[in-house]
Amino acid sequence: MVAQREISVWRPSVPGVVEVFHAHYTEYAYPMHVHEAWTLLIVDDGAVRYDLDRHEHGTPHDTVSLLPPHVPHNGSPVTEHGFRKRVLYLDLSRLDESLIGPAVDGPDLRDPLLRRRVGQLHTALAHPGDELEAESRLTLVTERLRGRLRPRRAGLAGLTGEESRPGRTLAHRLRELLDAALVEGISLDEAARLLHAHPAHLVRAFSGAFGIAPHQYLMSRRVDRARRLLLEGGKPSEVATATGFYDQSHLTRHFKRLVGVAPGRYRVSAR
Repeated sequence: MVAQREISVWRPSVPGVVEVFHAHYTEYAYPMHVHEAWTLLIVDDGAVRYDLDRHEHGTPHDTVSLLPPHVPHNGSPVTEHGFRKRVLYLDLSRLDESLIGPAVDGPDLRDPLLRRRVGQLHTALAHPGDELEAESRLTLVTERLRGRLRPRRAGLAGLTGEESRPGRTLAHRLRELLDAALVEGISLDEAARLLHAHPAHLVRAFSGAFGIAPHQYLMSRRVDRARRLLLEGGKPSEVATATGFYDQSHLTRHFKRLVGVAPGRYRVSAR
């Protein structure tokens, strides 16, 4: 079978929607990465197997999957025929951080009504001029999601499983440093000096808390930022510089690994 990687991507004029991403992948598996937005996923054909917070999950046809921001996940097709998926990336104005913990515990929702509404939302988003319909449908979708994902009791709301493990405080402080130095970067030795910890201990604490190495986290955040700039019409060479990559080839290598296509093709596929 010839490997297929077909995508369609755009950013609609609907508040709260960061990106709409439709894709057909066969022989492609994406590695552990993070997003700064919520990932609302439906699969129209085939199925995806993925890991989230060290637990394996899947996306049968009638499932709506909601993956929280900042929590690493990967993904691969269940069969050689691959999968077709439709994804919405939603910012925190639509779903707040109190739902992160419940989403980690149960990201795959078997809900026919929700599944139908998400499909209708994608249809509305595909037609310029139907923004009011899309916003109305999005409101119903997020309302139902909030109803299905009830926040945990006070004091635990917004915490994920990773945040209760040893090394949490140090790992989160390192994540804050990486986020603050997203473009310019920071060396492991400098981070160790600022956090008063041995470099090896920093790597172990971060990887143990989040299930992803510090360098993987930083690169996936940069790719996430690059997607936004490419959608806005930025040239790959300019986007590479603006997001902290050494050059365009450096961006291309990491972008293809995480998104499945090169940044130039991603940009051309944008509506």
